[in-house]
Amino acid sequence: MTPVPVFIYHSVSDDPEPWIAPYTVSPKAFVEQLDRIEASGRTVVPLRSLVAALRGGPPLPDRCAVLTFDDGHEDFYWTVAPLLTERDLPATLYLTTGAIRVPGGRASGSMLPEAPMLNWRQVSTLDALGFELGAHSRTHAQLDTLPARRLADEVKGSRADLEDALGHHVRAFAYPHGYSSAAVRRCVAAAGFGSATAVVNAFSSAQDDPLRIARLMVMADTPAERFQQWADGRGAPVAPFPEHLRTRAWRVYRRVRSSLGRPVAC
Repeated sequence: MTPVPVFIYHSVSDDPEPWIAPYTVSPKAFVEQLDRIEASGRTVVPLRSLVAALRGGPPLPDRCAVLTFDDGHEDFYWTVAPLLTERDLPATLYLTTGAIRVPGGRASGSMLPEAPMLNWRQVSTLDALGFELGAHSRTHAQLDTLPARRLADEVKGSRADLEDALGHHVRAFAYPHGYSSAAVRRCVAAAGFGSATAVVNAFSSAQDDPLRIARLMVMADTPAERFQQWADGRGAPVAPFPEHLRTRAWRVYRRVRSSLGRPVAC
């Protein structure tokens, strides 16, 4: 199994809200990126195929890629889904369940700033179209700073929200902000999720952790040359590798701030 680029997107829009703009690519850029993946000879496979391979199942094609999308922005329904359906490409969409709206109404609430988000009817339609839907917590909290009871509610609760709405099991999870810890990963496994994705900005590999799958974040300012490198299998490290000391220090700092009632904004 050669290194696999697992791309993480958020919003695909020409007119994003200011807070999500740095994490947004235009539809034109998104189409160009899909073209680059295709031209590189890669096959876009479902996330579940990568997870199965990581767990000793059927091998993946020699050159493949995975597409994932976080949060649950409404432009996935209106822009991304038609583009992917036209090319018959699979993708996994991770939903912050507290941000999903009742059609014509409001959402139950999340820490995400105001933006056009999906409603539950659109979520059900995307599920029927064959897109894999995963959980991204209830409120988009920094999970590695939470006490055990709140952590369990964010993780188990988001799975329950989706399964109640969709009527089938949900097996994929993504850590908000990419933040996790050993305790968070144990909670995710105990909640019944079969996989979880981080950020890491690295390629996944045959030795990657199914509960901490590495992804490459595509942002508004990601140069075309860098994306081409990723599509070619270059320009980023290969997971897994030990957690950096600065990552641990950053987690401790955020926990202290959270305990003082002054959480670090992300």
